Amino acid sequence: MKQNDPSRGKVSRPDDDARSAAALLPIMAVVFIAYLVIGLAMPVLPIYVHLDLGLSTFVVGLVSGSQFVASFFSRVWAGHHADTRGHRHAVVTGLLIAATSGLLYLASLPFVAHHPVISIGIVMLGRAVLGVAESLIVTGALSWGLALMGPRNTGAVMSWVGTSLYAAFAVGAPAGTALYAACGFAAIALAATLIPLAVLPLVASVSVAPVMPHAPAGLIKVARAVWLPGLGVALSGVGFGAIITFIGLLFAQRGWAPAWPAFTVLSVAFIAGRALFGHLPDRIGGAKVALACILIEAVGQALIWLAPSSAVALLGVTVSGFGYSLVYPGLGVEAIRRAPPQSRGLAMGAYTVCLDLSLGLASPALGLVAGRGLGSVYLASTLIVLGSGLIALHLLNAAAPRQDDAPIECSRQEIPREASNRGHRSALADVGGINGRKGDRHDRIKADAEL
Repeated sequence: MKQNDPSRGKVSRPDDDARSAAALLPIMAVVFIAYLVIGLAMPVLPIYVHLDLGLSTFVVGLVSGSQFVASFFSRVWAGHHADTRGHRHAVVTGLLIAATSGLLYLASLPFVAHHPVISIGIVMLGRAVLGVAESLIVTGALSWGLALMGPRNTGAVMSWVGTSLYAAFAVGAPAGTALYAACGFAAIALAATLIPLAVLPLVASVSVAPVMPHAPAGLIKVARAVWLPGLGVALSGVGFGAIITFIGLLFAQRGWAPAWPAFTVLSVAFIAGRALFGHLPDRIGGAKVALACILIEAVGQALIWLAPSSAVALLGVTVSGFGYSLVYPGLGVEAIRRAPPQSRGLAMGAYTVCLDLSLGLASPALGLVAGRGLGSVYLASTLIVLGSGLIALHLLNAAAPRQDDAPIECSRQEIPREASNRGHRSALADVGGINGRKGDRHDRIKADAEL
């Protein structure tokens, strides 16, 4: 798109963009509160499973990975649900399912003393249910934001919704650690049950973009459009999975207590990256931003691997989180540009499912690597993250679809006005003669294409 031509690819006026950004804030609040459920348990589960129940690091990986495996199998369905049933319906359904995961945590407690394997099996089921809920919540929220702000702001929507997600992690990690230390896993389970129910009234207050009837694109067509960016984000996600699953055990093994600051600095670095540079994928290109951030993430993973002290490990977590912050929105811009416009929810689901697959498989696989030492986990993750840089480099050099070829969304109120303008131009063409008719016919075709 030519930057000096204001008539091409124009989406909305600045005041419309400001209203759209304001409309996104309640969605961010919903995601923040909902993701506290995951944030509370994130630093607790590895300690609970490995140190309190006495199970292996491989089981730690299975428990963490069960959520991502469930998200993998439900993500595409969640995207189709958001496209057909509406964004709010997807989010509400996800919140109700998330409350069910907390009930399963509570149901596991009577078996802890005498049947820890049964107890952890129920916890894994709760994690799987939470994975389905997370699919609906985040896919519904992202497609909701895209409907409100338009596809030209894909990177910004993904950045800001992700910012609220990681803000929940930053708050939830120390809160979960404190709850667990004071009241045990029962407090985590009770919070996981009540928090999703508390956010339901907020969902009802958010404006909803109408679901317009359309012929959805097939899954194969969508998958073909997004698989390459999806592969890149999957490889990059291994570094993130290594941190959230094993950084707590690394700190505990080396006597670097407490472990919760690692989760907090990860989240703060992630939020800072998106807050400061979240506009860059839309402005200079998603692949270019993703490539730079992948290299930064790999440096952070290597710092954790080589860390001689907790300070260096925390620095590595910070650098890795900052780099990882824009990989998902950067490659996401490339995925959405290639996807059919009528199936953006399905495209978001298909793209994100690649990350789910990565985290679901990487957690238990890295658990096996951890048998050679927890530090070796981060050597493996460094090499894998570097592999995602090759994908970003390929996307950078590949011929991407023109951004202004994507249809421009407008509200229902704008359609009659635009139709009226076309009719006015048609009347002028009749007065202006043959040349005028040809010129205005061309203008009308352009207007119809852009509409």
